[in-house]
Amino acid sequence: MVTTNEIMRRAKAAAPSLAVISADKKNEAIEAMAAELLAAKEEILKANAKDVEASRGAISDVMIDRLTLTEKRIEDMAKGMRDVAALPDPVGKVLREHTLPNGLVVRKTSVPLGVIAIIYESRPNVTSDAAVLALKSGNACILRGGKEAFHSADAIVGALQQGLEKAGLSRDLVQLVQDTTRQSANELMNGVGLIDLLIPRGGKGLIQSCVDNAKVPCIQTGTGICHIYVDETADLEKAINIVENAKTSRPSVCNAAEVCLVHEAVADDFMKLMKQRLVEDRQARGETPVTFRDDEFSTEFLDFIMAVKTVDSVQEAVEHIARFSTGHSEAIITETPENADYFVKMVDSAAVYVNASTRFTDGGEFGLGCEMGISTQKLHARGPMGLEELTSYKYIVYGNGQVRV
Repeated sequence: MVTTNEIMRRAKAAAPSLAVISADKKNEAIEAMAAELLAAKEEILKANAKDVEASRGAISDVMIDRLTLTEKRIEDMAKGMRDVAALPDPVGKVLREHTLPNGLVVRKTSVPLGVIAIIYESRPNVTSDAAVLALKSGNACILRGGKEAFHSADAIVGALQQGLEKAGLSRDLVQLVQDTTRQSANELMNGVGLIDLLIPRGGKGLIQSCVDNAKVPCIQTGTGICHIYVDETADLEKAINIVENAKTSRPSVCNAAEVCLVHEAVADDFMKLMKQRLVEDRQARGETPVTFRDDEFSTEFLDFIMAVKTVDSVQEAVEHIARFSTGHSEAIITETPENADYFVKMVDSAAVYVNASTRFTDGGEFGLGCEMGISTQKLHARGPMGLEELTSYKYIVYGNGQVRV
């Protein structure tokens, strides 16, 4: 088994090769990787079935859904890769240019970060998303998945590496950590000089561990206690459609709504709508009903559970969100522009919606192709992390013999 330290060293050695290849060459490699992913579909599904079977009874049904791959999901993974290939190359872009009085031309230019490591849990699709975003932005990528999805990730990375080699690039540009114990995560957190950015993508415990222990730069992502506030002037039919989508379309993801705040003026009517749509209608269709809580506002349920609270104003809704939000995504449903304006100005989250579902907080939905994760901090990235968030910049200065006096 290749050690984690050796993987880091290989990635560090391979990363500079991307600095000198063209955007067309990177896109050619991405196309080859996507093609190999599709070609390995049966092998990947067999590996995934092994992971799913081993996890049954150990994790919830909604988490099993996160782990499960289908032909359609693999096809969507390949499509996401091709969508990234179609985006402009973020590397080498002149962000700002000016000429000094002494004739020096100063260009602030985007450059790759170098080696990006991502620690994630039970979503195999993250494997291809992270790999393609890293490659397109000129970075080597080290993937450390959870043990529950190891066979799936290993099969996916094998296909992606095959594509890299067919395109004439090093397979060391995309690597999967073979050790799924805590030791490998600790090695990545302490990979000073080898890791340029560490991204934890998973539950609260994983993210907090990285924030507390990492000696390399780290970006917090993912934990989502997302709120929807139904204002007193909300169109209730519009509101129930949004709440239903935000809670039930895929409750195991970080942009699913966990808390619904309802103005007391419409609380009785809206609670009846929620009971009908999210409980009775779902039961009639043989689907899992939503359970409502009124005493647990600091939990990311990732399940068919929603905390509900009545408030007396948009101001109280904002105060509640400020207390309990993780800074991910929040929405207001209202027909009053002044209340919408107050909400978007006062809520301090990465994505704030007016009359739309929080489920749109996603790299693909935002036109980024796919995402490396959703940053809930403010430096240097915030919200869905696409290509631009995986670059840094340097100043390139052109002169003609100038010396400083």
